[in-house]
Amino acid sequence: MPQMQKDRPWLIRTYAGHSTAKASNALYRANLAKGQTGLSVAFDLPTQTGYDSDHVLARGEVGKVGVPVCHLGDMRALFDQIPLEQMNTSMTINATAPWLLALYIAVAEEQGADVSKLQGTVQNDLIKEYLSRGTYVCPPKPSLKMIADVAEYCYTNVPKWNPMNVCSYHLQEAGATPEQELAFALATAQAVLDELKPRIATEDFPAMVGRISFFVNAGIRFVTEMCKMRAFVDLWDEICRDRYGVEDPKFRRFRYGVQVNSLGLTEQQPENNVYRILIEMLAVTLSKKARARAVQLPAWNEALGLPRPWDQQWSMRMQQILAYETDLLEYGDLFDGNPAVDAKVEELKEGARAELANLESMGGAVASIEYMKGRLVDSNAERLNRIEKNETVVVGVNKWTEGEPSPLQTEDGGIMVVDPAVEQEQIERLNAWRGERDNDAVQSALAALRAAAQSGANVMEPSIAAAKAGVTTGEWAEEMRKVYGTYRGPTGVSASVSNKTEGLDDLRDAVNAVSDVLGRRIKFVVGKPGLDGHSNGAEQIAFRARDCGMDITYDGIRMTPAELVEAAQNDDAHVVGLSILSGSHLPLVEEMMQRMRDAGLDHVPVIVGGIIPDEDAQKLKSMGVARVYTPKDFELNSIMSDIVDLARPPEIAVN
Repeated sequence: MPQMQKDRPWLIRTYAGHSTAKASNALYRANLAKGQTGLSVAFDLPTQTGYDSDHVLARGEVGKVGVPVCHLGDMRALFDQIPLEQMNTSMTINATAPWLLALYIAVAEEQGADVSKLQGTVQNDLIKEYLSRGTYVCPPKPSLKMIADVAEYCYTNVPKWNPMNVCSYHLQEAGATPEQELAFALATAQAVLDELKPRIATEDFPAMVGRISFFVNAGIRFVTEMCKMRAFVDLWDEICRDRYGVEDPKFRRFRYGVQVNSLGLTEQQPENNVYRILIEMLAVTLSKKARARAVQLPAWNEALGLPRPWDQQWSMRMQQILAYETDLLEYGDLFDGNPAVDAKVEELKEGARAELANLESMGGAVASIEYMKGRLVDSNAERLNRIEKNETVVVGVNKWTEGEPSPLQTEDGGIMVVDPAVEQEQIERLNAWRGERDNDAVQSALAALRAAAQSGANVMEPSIAAAKAGVTTGEWAEEMRKVYGTYRGPTGVSASVSNKTEGLDDLRDAVNAVSDVLGRRIKFVVGKPGLDGHSNGAEQIAFRARDCGMDITYDGIRMTPAELVEAAQNDDAHVVGLSILSGSHLPLVEEMMQRMRDAGLDHVPVIVGGIIPDEDAQKLKSMGVARVYTPKDFELNSIMSDIVDLARPPEIAVN
């Protein structure tokens, strides 16, 4: 029997970036020395949402969930001693993707690189930002135009670059079923290609289609997830052929990178997450037909906080062992002809096609944003209900909860904590940058950028010129806001009375009893201060509170403490709930509590939820916070009971 040619391994990446460009550069170079074969850059929330590090909304967020990049100097420091012409770099950036790519190109040119040889990806998917991640800046239509600007520019000038990574990863994190993940992602890809088609010569369009890539999630039900990937392959081939007339099979190839599911990582018994990550990786590597082109794995402790370098190394070693020690890459597809797999793939494709047709009837992905958001919130509520009822077993969470303390959680708490001084140091560097640049050149570059945006021209060339002139991230984004406007995405949570009662009768009775004494419905104001766009928890708390009969106010993400205190005052709140998952809970809650006192609202209980270490939880309580909840507090009805108790006037005895 002739020996098969062994496949090349996928790109091995670690999603990384924190504190400062200099610190992140040291981490990147260390990971590359350990065998990482591509870079995957995490940016902090101000950079993702188009604010400089000294903006009021950036307070507490600088360097927390990624690296701050305010200008060309930061980008230089980030890639110092890393030859970009030889690197494959994935940048998880969306609303500010044209700008960060412009900075990257400017640094590559400074290094003497041939820009046409640059390889990598910008995520550049805004539709999922409105649905699940929340780092959007402008409304959908101009955002779609800027996505196409990047794709058009890259096709001509940076042909090996993937100008868009259609991202279904956060859809699953927000509760999407496999069918929804397939349909919503493919509908997004169609919206982008429909936008691009008039811009590209007919003979070149198939090659343009071939540059679109995907970024996918793989959950713990790894057989279903593997079948989902095979369904993606088939459906994308079908869409490219039938909708866009792409005849060359290589341009219809479903090319994707993956990060396996972080949603399913548990704070309880976190060492179990190592097995979850490995099993989820198998879903995107076992089937040759549907194997990922790049894989990045979370670390075992990401439900606790920011992973340390050793934690990231452990996840990288997991990939290397599978790629280089096993015989996986020596064989063809292990699942071809398997009747169970074929049946499941067909079932997923059928469900996805039906949902795609539904979206198409509404006018496509952009016109269906509010519908898709509502469906995700509903699906996530159903997922959490199954866990609460023990219909879905999560080891260490709702079954086999007794265990030994983890020796991996050492004296540092098992996570890395960003030094609060980092923010002020970054602001000082930013001020120095502004002081040393040529302001006339900056104003001229901004004027050219504004003119391009106003005329509908491609913004990439003037963005690169602005990067070289010394323009900052906040200045670039402000021009986009001035021309295109700002946007507040749908919450997916209706404030109208719900008919859902299953398992809620006792809670509804308690809400009614307290509301009768108060003389009106319990008023619960839910807010997300700061830039954290991970809204799933806040949505589910608001959703359940509404189902229990409370009067809720939830206006979505990216609220300032001042705006939330104003809402609490105007709505005469009985309880205020804050959700913060970015690690910025201490400064934001401290400001919130001070503003509550200044407004005479110190009698209103405040509760806080997020990824909050025990030590920080005690600090929050010392500030006056009534309750602190973390991912281990997964029983929403218990939280609802606490809210009722906090709203209960003293004269009502607790049953």
